[in-house]
Amino acid sequence: MRRITLCVVTLLASVLIAEAAKPNIIVILSDDMGYTDLGCYGGEINTPNLDSLAAGGLRFTQFYNTGRCCPTRACVLTGLYPHQAGVGHMMGDEKRGLPGYRSQLGRDAVTIAEALKGAGYKSYISGKWHVTPVDDRKHNWPLQRGFDRFYGTIHGAGSFYDPNSLTRGNEFISPAADPEYKPERFFYTDAISDHAVRFIREHEEDKPFFMYVAYTAAHWPLHAFPEDIAKYKGKYDCGYGPIREARYKKALKLGVIGDNSKMSPQMGDWDAVPDKRWEAANMEVYAAMVDSMDQGIGKIVDTLKDEGMLDNTLIFYMQDNGGCQESYGRKVQGPLVERTKRVAPMPADMLQTDMTPKQSRDGWPMRRGHVMPGPADTAIGYGLNWANVSNTPFRMYKHFNHEGGISTPLIAHWPKGIKTKNGLRHTPSHLIDIMATCVDIAGATYPKTYAKTAIQPLEGMSLVPVFKKDKLPARHIFWEHEGNGAIRQGDWKLVGKAIMLPNSTRHEKWELYDLSKDRSELNDLSGQFPVKRAALIKLFESEALRARALPSKYGHPKKPKKKPAKKH
Repeated sequence: MRRITLCVVTLLASVLIAEAAKPNIIVILSDDMGYTDLGCYGGEINTPNLDSLAAGGLRFTQFYNTGRCCPTRACVLTGLYPHQAGVGHMMGDEKRGLPGYRSQLGRDAVTIAEALKGAGYKSYISGKWHVTPVDDRKHNWPLQRGFDRFYGTIHGAGSFYDPNSLTRGNEFISPAADPEYKPERFFYTDAISDHAVRFIREHEEDKPFFMYVAYTAAHWPLHAFPEDIAKYKGKYDCGYGPIREARYKKALKLGVIGDNSKMSPQMGDWDAVPDKRWEAANMEVYAAMVDSMDQGIGKIVDTLKDEGMLDNTLIFYMQDNGGCQESYGRKVQGPLVERTKRVAPMPADMLQTDMTPKQSRDGWPMRRGHVMPGPADTAIGYGLNWANVSNTPFRMYKHFNHEGGISTPLIAHWPKGIKTKNGLRHTPSHLIDIMATCVDIAGATYPKTYAKTAIQPLEGMSLVPVFKKDKLPARHIFWEHEGNGAIRQGDWKLVGKAIMLPNSTRHEKWELYDLSKDRSELNDLSGQFPVKRAALIKLFESEALRARALPSKYGHPKKPKKKPAKKH
């Protein structure tokens, strides 16, 4: 009996040692940022912590997201194209009648957290969920999708001082009445970083962990603390053109773009801007938001060092779409909008449920339009012209499938597993590859069934081979969002406004590019290579059908008409 017990203990110890040797995995996803916003990708924003991770690991130069927030989150969590995961458009499409537009992570998809459970991983999420409607309470939230701990928001955007749908575990909470987290000044970016730090410190040391850190920075509204904004005072007074030119030159020098990436047309005439101080202030606050996030990432890295975990932790950093051109709250009309009469503050235990509330928690009516950004009672975005700067040198923005909408930095840092320092990887890759990589390095088995439900096969490829050698097997990559479609096969890319229906006719707005010569998509080759264009259209339509992307000419299926009630 004693020998059996000893054998069991020895076996258990071996299992624990094996589990402890597995790498921890942290996936960091930021919100609404462009390709050259980070210092290590050409930007002027102060991002020393992300720059340090890049210097100690790899930067991918042709990594892609899906061009929009919810689809990207569904994609990175499941390793499937967003339509396959059930989030082909945004929240609110669940009545449109097709499986690709359920506004929910489908049960025929597993999350990374669910896939890694069998390999002994604990899983945590700090930040933005945004892959299920807010009112679908507790059905498809993180704790129901494999995560062990959750602090963050269910909704996609809101005030950084008083975020809506803030949740701990399975319960909505108010930041003002949260008994577990009482900072001197609440700021959502800091709260996300602080909870990621907390989850690391409180983690069981005999198990590996997976953590998803989903920042809302730098999504509108433009909110930041005065001391962070002050760092960028005057930096953008020169206007759009000089900042773009400086980024372009730096990105070329760093090697994150090549000679095939020419400068796309500039959006906006700085000389015609009526209030240059206000316009520059928009970018100052945006930069401060990115800076604040980088500070939080520094706290996470320092905690890993303190806990002796950094060497065997794979850290990925990426962005959910390109710079955001949406004109949220922006109107230049007359004098600056100043504060008016203060009203009654919100009760401490009152949950904020509005993306655009009528007042700040301390009682100031919200200001929009021509208003200096930063404080809690303001709600504007930085607009199309600065988004064009963020996406230097590429065309287009969030929503679209041109390079400006879908190109993201990818930083990979793992001292024990990535020996290359300050390396560049030019192999085209995509969010679908993150799940495959996590499963690979965790020694997990991607399930064929989960909770008695058949699971769709993985779409992505593990990036582990790319950690050593800049090459993956040949494949094509597919995109669709709001009727904007694209497919990349080798260096050829078909992109445009896609009408996708079964047996659809060809669409005149398709563009064709050779990205090996024209990464910025400035020279449409459709007329020169009609056969290649036709072949890629056919391949795109085939992928659209396979991946459950079946939108109408408006970008997604129309809601079915309600049948009249029967009279009795």
